[in-house]
Amino acid sequence: MRELEAFCCQHSCCADYGQRGAGNLRWHGWSGKKKQIRMLYCRTCTRYFSERKGSALWPSRLPEAQAVSVLEHLADGCGVRQTARLVKIHRNTVCRLNQQAGDHAARTHDEVVPGKPASTTDAHADTSGSTSDGRTEDALAGQR
Repeated sequence: MRELEAFCCQHSCCADYGQRGAGNLRWHGWSGKKKQIRMLYCRTCTRYFSERKGSALWPSRLPEAQAVSVLEHLADGCGVRQTARLVKIHRNTVCRLNQQAGDHAARTHDEVVPGKPASTTDAHADTSGSTSDGRTEDALAGQR
């Protein structure tokens, strides 16, 4: 279990929003079916939130070990159905966790890496209308 200093308030209206180790958090109880997720309380904004909020596992109700196992299988190249069979969960759950982890990675990248955001939809689009070998899109259309 991680120390409270590793967490920060997740409410954007809070004066201590995003500041780790500010001393404003305290443990408030448990959440989840098996009481495996801690609830935290911010003394600054007097609001409660899950320890998973702001992480790749935020809306997931799976135990942390099982959710991490899903993401490890996907990272190792296993398919969605194979991962679902190995971890014994529904394939839609695997897809949802994969989407959540990807969205979280893009948000983290945008915060940490300066420059062009990773979430730009046309990051690989060539705006000049030509391909990498110099031919134009019109020339390629004539070849098809």
